[in-house]
Amino acid sequence: MSAEKLRELHVPGEPLVLPNAWDADTARLVVGAGFPVVATSSAAVAASLGYDDGEQAAEGEMFDAAARIAAAVDVPMTVDIESGYGLSAGDLVDRLLEVDAHGCNIEDTDQQRGERRSPAEQAALLAAVKERAGAALVINARIDSFLGAEDERAALPDAVERARRYLDAGADCVYPIHIKSSDVLGDFVEAVSPAAVNATYLPGAPDIAGMAKLGVARVSLGTGLWRLARARLTESLTGLAGGTMPY
Repeated sequence: MSAEKLRELHVPGEPLVLPNAWDADTARLVVGAGFPVVATSSAAVAASLGYDDGEQAAEGEMFDAAARIAAAVDVPMTVDIESGYGLSAGDLVDRLLEVDAHGCNIEDTDQQRGERRSPAEQAALLAAVKERAGAALVINARIDSFLGAEDERAALPDAVERARRYLDAGADCVYPIHIKSSDVLGDFVEAVSPAAVNATYLPGAPDIAGMAKLGVARVSLGTGLWRLARARLTESLTGLAGGTMPY
């Protein structure tokens, strides 16, 4: 399946649901359950390799992991590339295409510098990625305005401004990560309509049906399934340590 088909799956009101995987095995489970796309979670992939999130893992290891995932499934893969690992736009696109990715998620927090890029700087990066990739990659531009925000309504103008700039630069979808307020998410979707909007499924946020009603085109679970799996494994190991067989 091509990047163009992946792009077509981003339909406002009929969201593409992405249960993020972190290795070949979980990717196969995603496909086996009937999902048409595999997305990676950088935090979960890094943890599986023994590192913390935030570009603590070497980019080579992260791309190697993505290559293994792509080889294990026969559906498109979109890769969480964090803030780009300090690579040039050209090198970044080349690495993605080498691992058979059809899409990427790139955030506007520069992990190398430990600060957010300005809207203009991030837009320039996205434009360069788009110029290099053409239609070969679906670009999902993550917007970090709501991360740690005590007042989501106050963060909305910055997020909308960034979204419009990123879309103008060639992004296919914008991702205001971690919005929990239904009202704020709805206003964001309306402000950038008819563009595709990616939302995160989180406890306390609208469910998938609620996001569909708001016009969301893509729903990511992020680290949700990884955290759930870890919690279940921890519970089983604790029981086993206490003499209770886990199964």
